Amino acid sequence: MSDTVAAKNGVTTQYLARVADDLEQNLKEQERLGTEIAVLQSQLAELEADRAVLVSLQEALGATSAPATSAPAAPEPESAPAAAVVDKKNTAAPAKKARAKKPAAVPVQKARKTKTAAAKPAEPRQPSLVTLARDFLTSQTEPRSAAEIAEALAQEHPDRGIKKTVVRTTLEGLVAKNHAQRSKQGSSVFYTAPDPAEPAANSSESSE
Repeated sequence: MSDTVAAKNGVTTQYLARVADDLEQNLKEQERLGTEIAVLQSQLAELEADRAVLVSLQEALGATSAPATSAPAAPEPESAPAAAVVDKKNTAAPAKKARAKKPAAVPVQKARKTKTAAAKPAEPRQPSLVTLARDFLTSQTEPRSAAEIAEALAQEHPDRGIKKTVVRTTLEGLVAKNHAQRSKQGSSVFYTAPDPAEPAANSSESSE
């Protein structure tokens, strides 16, 4: 008698375990399907919004008849592919028309830009660094180093991005053309404007 009871208890325990597993699988499947349904509903809402925009665009382009804005009834499984093909055709036509209309405005915009550019006055040319350096030396009464000249020119023309190495090269070019004089005090090199008589003499010598 005890063996029979034990056997029944063992069978009952197995059934209970199987039922518990089935319930857990059922719950997981419900959660999975619920997530998929939520995603599909979100996609359906986006498609309906896109459809409304396309219908209004089709009406704006002067279509003779606009498709119904109400959502169609859920098709049978066998007719679903055909309905998808019809929707693709209806939504593709307005998009192609809209793309064909857009390039017409491009030449007008280019013409406006051309007129605007032509209407702007030409910006005055800025003096060269050679001119700036020569004028600076002319205005000075004492010799100046390349660093001092570069710093002064950079403060007067902050938008030029003047560098000391470029100024030194420019000054050496002025010295080579007798448009400036160079002197050394120890290890430092200083530059001054030439004497008024020297350029005239040099120019007469070069003409000979």
